[in-house]
Amino acid sequence: MRMEIDEVEGWLRERLPGLAEEHGVPGVAVAVDAGGRLVEAAAGVLSTATGVEATVDSVFQIGSVTKVLTATLVMGLVAEGLVELDAPVDTYLPGFREVTVRQLLCHTAGFEGDVFTDTGKGDDCLERYVELLADVPQLFEPGTMFSYNNAGYSVLGRIVEVVRGEPFDRCMRDHLFTPLGMTHAASDPYEAILHRAAVGHLGGRPASVWAMARSNAPAGSMLAMTPRDLLAFVRMHLADEGLRAMREPQVALPDIGWGTAWGLGWELYDLPGGPVFGHNGNTIGQSAVLRVDPGREVSVAIFTNGGDRKPLMKEILDRVIESPAEPVPDPAVRPDARRLAGVYASSTSQTTVSADEQGRLWLERVPLGLAVEAGDEPYRTELLGWRGDSLLPAEPGHGPVAFLGDDGEGHARYLHTGRADVRTAARIEP
Repeated sequence: MRMEIDEVEGWLRERLPGLAEEHGVPGVAVAVDAGGRLVEAAAGVLSTATGVEATVDSVFQIGSVTKVLTATLVMGLVAEGLVELDAPVDTYLPGFREVTVRQLLCHTAGFEGDVFTDTGKGDDCLERYVELLADVPQLFEPGTMFSYNNAGYSVLGRIVEVVRGEPFDRCMRDHLFTPLGMTHAASDPYEAILHRAAVGHLGGRPASVWAMARSNAPAGSMLAMTPRDLLAFVRMHLADEGLRAMREPQVALPDIGWGTAWGLGWELYDLPGGPVFGHNGNTIGQSAVLRVDPGREVSVAIFTNGGDRKPLMKEILDRVIESPAEPVPDPAVRPDARRLAGVYASSTSQTTVSADEQGRLWLERVPLGLAVEAGDEPYRTELLGWRGDSLLPAEPGHGPVAFLGDDGEGHARYLHTGRADVRTAARIEP
């Protein structure tokens, strides 16, 4: 791998500035680790308002990649015999709904997960946030399917601080950052300001807000670091046999262009060249991607602060690590418009699926709540056949959607894009 990593290093230094400019990405930082040999590169600026240069020591928000660190803290409690994976959550948080720790870790808890209520900046914010979850709806029976759940990871963060007897961010620093030498990891804006900190960009301009609510910190609302620090965390996972259980499949994913399955925190990819694991993250104008090939001991972390980051990330990933094949429409697949048409809703979007006179299916999605604040925009696209009830949006930049379940009248119960949006009473018949 030595020659390969040298080639990657040279390519990054030569190509990264142009790649960022081509895709309108203000700033980008990358680290690649191959068997302990680390290379880093950065390009662009941390904010177009200040023009401060992005360097390999700059910290970017990692968004939901934070969830893997939160899961690792929970697994540390499991290893110490302080938490049991299959114990009800109310063992540690009395009065919480019927769900297990394992179900929270692998996103099968089944309750509404996009809850971003700000409960303040104090050390009691997680406690207050978890109390609010008593009122959120249960979408499906726990353990029966996957639906990405941000709220569930805030609950896990609360379990960590209750069992440890310390605020969550202090647990993160004491049990991960300090032991692993993660010197450029910031739990909040007060720590981030001590470093060169990236600012998210929306519509080409710096976002007016740097971070989301502290109550969602265990799910990924605040944590910032360098790619180098994140790969130090990955090296621990590759070296520690006790953490291998986190990469064992817990629930299969629907055909939505994500991984094959979810483990205890990790997204898992079963690829022709062998297994790969990782996680993605997005906050207000900032994005992160982490991929690990354990067979080759290769890992890559890419952080950006705006622009059209997906093609940039893909070009870098393809140089370093195997990725799933891009989905291609299958004209032989004929979607059942009667089953699929309808209105599907969650706390962050409302989606209408309808058929036109030629029998073509159309999807129209309107973002709601925090999705609007994060820069999501409404869009309308035709849905093309792919795999059974999993269809591909014709408009570039949008991943597959899967229609699951049955409402008892022959209609799909859920529209799945990673989260299971529920069919509402309103119906659009073909």
